[in-house]
Amino acid sequence: MTRIEKTEAEWRAQLGDEAFRVMRKHGTERPGSHDDFPDVPGQYRCKGCGAVLFEAQTKFDAHCGWPSFYAAKEGAPVGESLDTSLMMTRTEVHCEGCGAHLGHVFPDGPRPTGLRYCINGVALTFVPDEA
Repeated sequence: MTRIEKTEAEWRAQLGDEAFRVMRKHGTERPGSHDDFPDVPGQYRCKGCGAVLFEAQTKFDAHCGWPSFYAAKEGAPVGESLDTSLMMTRTEVHCEGCGAHLGHVFPDGPRPTGLRYCINGVALTFVPDEA
């Protein structure tokens, strides 16, 4: 996959202020600000490049205030890196297609993976499956 590169101004124009702050500046959206995703089959795509990152059937309610998934879609361009900001050690999740910060992954999720991908909703676009 060829990584999408844009100027800061181009990203800001495409994403808007809040998504730009989260995705390009490694911010975090306010908890509970994206509880409006529908509970129907579909895909969650990166708002920066459109890559399919997660599938609706892997979404679960972690009661943490952010959309949570127990697995990334197989073959999705979801990368991980060490995050030592805020005086703690976490695993950051980013889109390898455009370099966008998505959120973090934690080892306290449900079966079958035991993972909880805690993702900023502002970084995602939901596309329902066609009927």
